[in-house]
Amino acid sequence: MDREAGHAEHNFLAALRQPGTALLALIYMFMLMGLYGLTFWMPQLIKNTGITNPLNIGLLTAIPYAAAGIAMLLIGASSDRSGERRWHLGLTVAVGGLGYICSAYFGASTGLAMAALTVTAVGVIGCLPVFWTLPPKFLTGTAAAGGIALINSIGNLGGIISPYMVGKVHDMTGSTQVGLYVIAAVTLLAAALILFALPRQIAGKDRVG
Repeated sequence: MDREAGHAEHNFLAALRQPGTALLALIYMFMLMGLYGLTFWMPQLIKNTGITNPLNIGLLTAIPYAAAGIAMLLIGASSDRSGERRWHLGLTVAVGGLGYICSAYFGASTGLAMAALTVTAVGVIGCLPVFWTLPPKFLTGTAAAGGIALINSIGNLGGIISPYMVGKVHDMTGSTQVGLYVIAAVTLLAAALILFALPRQIAGKDRVG
């Protein structure tokens, strides 16, 4: 523990100046844009396929979340066993982005749309536990408390931007399809930053055992 702490930042103000803090905050904002886009718009997307009964919409909405809960446990367990974080996180987020593309493209078919929404949920929700293993790689003590709070605060702006953006696009075009493609692009950008832009200190494997 002493050896690992020697490579981490302890000072709060210094932690805020770390490039890794700003990068993770940006990545988390993009990830939450994907998450909240799904949370706010999934019932409407299911309704767009032709399902009008509110009870049936509610029951169908539960399917992607159930799959995401299972995926969260499996992805987290796999990442913990191997100590590998970057690829587990980046590929899972990328799956969410591809799911959004399929959700928009197959939006008229209930079966295909539900499959795509399930893939999306697995990606944008299943990634969350792995993401929060990254800040402690370079932040400890007071720096961790402040840095994680900053990452979380900036990231949650995505929860404001995403629903508003999709709603605005829907008002302008009469369709959510374009908004879904934009969220897909943002989600895939988050995946690219995770896979190719993380500093070595954050991207490296954790010790296991």
